[in-house]
Amino acid sequence: MKALSSIILKIMYDEYGCDGILVRLSDPFWFQSLSCVLGYDWDSSGTTTVVCGVLKSILSSRVDIGVRAVGGKGSESRKAQDEILEVCRIYGFSDEESYKLRYASRLTAKIDNAAIQDGYKIYHHTMFICNDGRWAVIQQGMNEELGWARRYHWISDRVKSFVVEPHEAIVGDGRHSYVLNMVAYESEGCRRASVDLACEGPSRVRRILSELSLDHRQRTIEEALGLSATDRKPLMKLKLNPESVNWDALKAAYRIRPSNYEELLALKGMGPTTVRSLALLSQIIYGEPPSWRDPVKYSFAFGGKDGIPFPILRRVYDEVIEILDEAYEKSKLGDKERLEAFKRLSSYMDRLGLK
Repeated sequence: MKALSSIILKIMYDEYGCDGILVRLSDPFWFQSLSCVLGYDWDSSGTTTVVCGVLKSILSSRVDIGVRAVGGKGSESRKAQDEILEVCRIYGFSDEESYKLRYASRLTAKIDNAAIQDGYKIYHHTMFICNDGRWAVIQQGMNEELGWARRYHWISDRVKSFVVEPHEAIVGDGRHSYVLNMVAYESEGCRRASVDLACEGPSRVRRILSELSLDHRQRTIEEALGLSATDRKPLMKLKLNPESVNWDALKAAYRIRPSNYEELLALKGMGPTTVRSLALLSQIIYGEPPSWRDPVKYSFAFGGKDGIPFPILRRVYDEVIEILDEAYEKSKLGDKERLEAFKRLSSYMDRLGLK
């Protein structure tokens, strides 16, 4: 996988440059195709962690094309902040550029864990960084109850706002009926109301939650809103529990007075429970409901594991690496006709349905 990936990245860099590589990594179909070309599981969650791990390894040791990768799966994801500092040192970035990259890494992870509450807990985070400061993020969450994974794609050039429809794509095995989606266009009123609530201080939020929990019986959100059965959503059955809120985060919000939802979300401790509490109180107090639209943009209908549709043929795999390596070396010497022939052959295979 490392040998074949190295050749593919070299050819991509010659054809499209650093930016072109980021654009393709942020395309869920291209990324999925790359994983299949490399011979990994067709549509299993392992494609993300292994392919990103392979790309990170070769970009740091085999291929010098002005792109580096940081982070990874589990404990590796928590090394991203320190690894970003090392990448910034290698590329000679300023302190300001370093801060922006580390901020983007933290915020993309928090958004997919807290601002979008779809039942998928993020356990993989990889950031690809170009030597001009542009970046792409691929991260993945797992719904352990369903056994499904969901992958989140970001690219810096397309992020106009971190908190308003910021993703390039979100891929999963299916669409859910109700997802708390605080980065949806239609959540704008709820975002503003959440900021207003946070800036009023934790005492008011605590008082409201206590009032909604009369006689020491924690009412559900649907009870507080007086919703009919048709209007009820799964999260509405959660208790309005003052103890579930991160009061230190709300104290910080009161002290700092964030001017917008992005600044609020970026505060330390502003996790899923506190985000959800502010969102639902915004509906109760201000009549500004959050969006419950699942932001998944693409979904795969079928999954698979190793050996489907057939086991990897190592001999053929090695032959492909040799052919591509030879093609790349000849193209570097000026013989690009053979590389163009590969492109034409690929086009014909598409037309004939042989791919």
